Amino acid sequence: MNDAQRRMYELEYPSPAIRDDYAKEQDTTMVVALKGYADAGLAVESSADHLQAALENHPLASFNNDELIDYRSRRPAVTLDGAAPVEIEELELSIKVLRDLRGKPFLLLSGPEPDLRWEAFTTAVADLVDKYDVDNVIFLYAAPMPVPHTRPLIVTAHGISHELVSRMIKMDAKMMVPGSATMFIEKELTKRGRNVAGYTAHVPHYLAASAYPKATLNLLDAVAQSADLQLPLQALEYDVANVDAQLEQQLSDSDEVATVVHGLERQFDDAWDRYRLEHPQAIMPGEEHAPTGDELSAEFEKFLASLEENPGTPGTETGGNGPDIA
Repeated sequence: MNDAQRRMYELEYPSPAIRDDYAKEQDTTMVVALKGYADAGLAVESSADHLQAALENHPLASFNNDELIDYRSRRPAVTLDGAAPVEIEELELSIKVLRDLRGKPFLLLSGPEPDLRWEAFTTAVADLVDKYDVDNVIFLYAAPMPVPHTRPLIVTAHGISHELVSRMIKMDAKMMVPGSATMFIEKELTKRGRNVAGYTAHVPHYLAASAYPKATLNLLDAVAQSADLQLPLQALEYDVANVDAQLEQQLSDSDEVATVVHGLERQFDDAWDRYRLEHPQAIMPGEEHAPTGDELSAEFEKFLASLEENPGTPGTETGGNGPDIA
């Protein structure tokens, strides 16, 4: 590690295992969930907080706040007791190793988006991805959109990784958005040939300023499906049910709000129908993954290969000892 890297971050020693006997033959995934940018409904921040609270985790790399954070732009909360400060909120920007419910390890980069030195930070993160040979990197976003809360919440995907985006909903448009440190990392990792994808939760614009657990749930569910992770999401499902009940009550109490929501529903339904016609293979919100013809063929080929490798497998013989179906 050179002097610039020492100033930027510190590695944990001994380093927690990123690949072990359970996952050494499987792809390793890093989830990037930085606070402060494109976080409607606090979905990105809540995703990182939920994963760290619910799963076993160990620090891998801790970034130096003095190199990256402008404290004037995000002043930490200070607790006073009399005349003396007794507690100052900690701003932790780090990479941690987490384990899902099966014990499968994955990485989480979380904390405040850096205010300073985006290019140096990007290089540091990309170098760590190379150092630990991370296969897939998924970036989380949440954007305020003109969609109703009464329809399934959509998570769209962008990126060049076929494995991570092929069956998800994609935005069929070219757009310009404000830059972020997260997007700098996306571009650099794409240039280095890593499998990269960005997942964006579409949050109803009238709910973007407050916590919206449905966006958190759908983002993490998309990560779980793409990265083959078992994540604890039941607590989020309870939160979603509670918030939905509160919103339903508000909708019934206000004719003005109901009129606006119904207009958004018609707009959403029209756009949904057009997307289904143009992208028949897409997995829509609330639907199960249905295998494609290519996926079914690949599974059948693997099954036939296993029979050739194990000719004595019960039930595969052609003699008279087959199963009795009488």
